Amino acid sequence: MAHVPHAQQLGMQVVQVRRDACTAKIPYDVKLVGDPDTGVVHGGVITSLLDNTSGVAVTCALDEFRTMATLDLRIDYMHPATPGADIFGYCHCFKVTRNVAFVRGTAYHDSPDNPIATSMASFMLGTKGSSVHRYSQETAK
Repeated sequence: MAHVPHAQQLGMQVVQVRRDACTAKIPYDVKLVGDPDTGVVHGGVITSLLDNTSGVAVTCALDEFRTMATLDLRIDYMHPATPGADIFGYCHCFKVTRNVAFVRGTAYHDSPDNPIATSMASFMLGTKGSSVHRYSQETAK
């Protein structure tokens, strides 16, 4: 995720990868708080975590790297994140077709059995152009 500027700004870190899945985390940081009165992290941070972690899970499930784009991302929020606690995201790519990959995800603190949010996502594979490639070219200048 180091090549994604937005993920870098959020402090997103890959914790573990396997053939078809990824676990990542975002350490708690006050700059990510959406409600200063409660200290709860903004919901967009959790959406970004699940979207990026889903993309890594797809990459892990492919035999070779292919560009991709998020087609659809549904997030169901179960409860607010706990102020002061790191947030983990686990995503599993459960199906890959010729053009589309499908992913389930969970955001949580201590256990995926007590989710902050769950996600379902689909990704178009083999999209034209690559923002990662363009970003790498721009930063090399």
